[in-house]
Amino acid sequence: MEVLKVVHHSPGELLEKLRRVTMLTDPDCYIYRDVFISLEKIHTRCLAPAQSYVLTGELQKVRELKWELARHGYDLFHLDGYVTLHLAGYDEPVDLLPPVIEESVEADGSVFNIICDGMHRVYLARLEWVIPQVIFIRGVPKDRPYYAYPLPGGWSQVALREDLPPGLIKKWHRIRDYKSLYRNFNSAFHNVGGPRGRFQKV
Repeated sequence: MEVLKVVHHSPGELLEKLRRVTMLTDPDCYIYRDVFISLEKIHTRCLAPAQSYVLTGELQKVRELKWELARHGYDLFHLDGYVTLHLAGYDEPVDLLPPVIEESVEADGSVFNIICDGMHRVYLARLEWVIPQVIFIRGVPKDRPYYAYPLPGGWSQVALREDLPPGLIKKWHRIRDYKSLYRNFNSAFHNVGGPRGRFQKV
């Protein structure tokens, strides 16, 4: 991965665009329009994974991205806004946001800060003893929670894997039609989550 150019966008621009994010299957629903959004530094022990795995290839990609951003004078764990990346070999730029965290109140009254986007970056921060800056969202409509539950065992249930074996339960979904709860970050940003880098096993 080679980053050719980085364009930084302010926290104000980030928050304004987040309020334009829609639901994937309901483009008329602006899920974050009326919620409380802030940029916060939150220790990884206070962040709740919903995903039961981390892929080594993705983790290597994120670490490489961290090094490339540092070469351009940016800190992956403290973007203070968001950045647009221009990558060698790709025509389309990619928007990179801080990890997205939603406060979620579960049926027993427990409150969790669920990692909605950026699992591998949060895991990398954990490995490197960094307190990452994240997008912290509170007040999401109760009928549109994040589509999976937080893991009861927290980080102890997250496995580092080279690949995903058949039958692996990646997340425990809240409802049968869980995709109806997907947030579509690409409704307001460009190419969030891509492209995926390729890494050889070592």
